Amino acid sequence: EVQLVDSGGGSVQAGGSLTLSCVTSGFTFDNYAIGWFRQAPGKEREGVSCISTSGHRTYYSDSVKGRFQILSDNAENTVYLQMNDLKPEDTAVYYCAAVHLLLLREETMKTGNGMEFWGQGTLVTVSS
Repeated sequence: EVQLVDSGGGSVQAGGSLTLSCVTSGFTFDNYAIGWFRQAPGKEREGVSCISTSGHRTYYSDSVKGRFQILSDNAENTVYLQMNDLKPEDTAVYYCAAVHLLLLREETMKTGNGMEFWGQGTLVTVSS
């Protein structure tokens, strides 16, 4: 059974940091890309960051570039999203998701459309 368990959300003040975790199981980790997506109330889902766990190629949206870092621990089948200098506009439910590398497309990383497996989501709230 495929499982993605995301965690690490919470409430922080602007300028603070949080690290989200996505623990995966049930598939061959090295053959997949893991992405982080977020959805704020009333807004469309947005691709935040993505990593191909085999080659460690990464993608970041312009809104988080330079502030967020995605890391892969292949020994633990876990992907982390380190979020620094958080802003109120980063407030959203964050989801991790997985897709086989053969199915990975630019649109997939940007929108989440086509991701095969999803975590349950973790809420990040940033206050000003």
